[in-house]
Amino acid sequence: MTIDAAGLDLLFREARTHNKWHEDPVSDETLHELYDLLKQGPTSANCSPARFLFLRTKEAKERLAPALSSGNLAKTMAAPVTVIVAYDPKFYERLPFLFPHNPDATSWFTSNESLAATTAFRNGTLQGAYLMLAARALGLDTGGMSGFDNAKVDAEFLADRGWRSNFLVNLGKGDPSGVFARSPRLAFDEACVLL
Repeated sequence: MTIDAAGLDLLFREARTHNKWHEDPVSDETLHELYDLLKQGPTSANCSPARFLFLRTKEAKERLAPALSSGNLAKTMAAPVTVIVAYDPKFYERLPFLFPHNPDATSWFTSNESLAATTAFRNGTLQGAYLMLAARALGLDTGGMSGFDNAKVDAEFLADRGWRSNFLVNLGKGDPSGVFARSPRLAFDEACVLL
């Protein structure tokens, strides 16, 4: 089974990073549906380290504002939802539930701090990408960003949970007038090697 050309356009070929937003709200039901889709994407040992904070209110956005770079401030404040894509460094505590196939899986990470850190960041990033694809599949536009102060976001939103921020994603109905011309991409031979 494959998806049709319209689906490929929606997810990849016509999908764009949005910088301007219409005011149309994103419902809580849509955010639940979004998570229910993205959580199905694979992670190593089903570790699922990503955590998501959906900032929907003016008050939540104002808490985020001091951490944003000047180039990301206006578009983030205008977006209906901004997602803090974070990860739980102690994701392995949930492995007895998430990966029941191997009762020893938790020990892989408790005995190797470097492996735990790499696994949390890598798989949390992967789940953030799933979030963007799932959002597009549900008809939302996205705008991923890394221009912010992670330490400020962590202190303001995540410290009491022990999580760490990775990147931000604005969600909603994008205004096409804020989309830049598509930038070039590397050709297959520049980015790929067949062995």
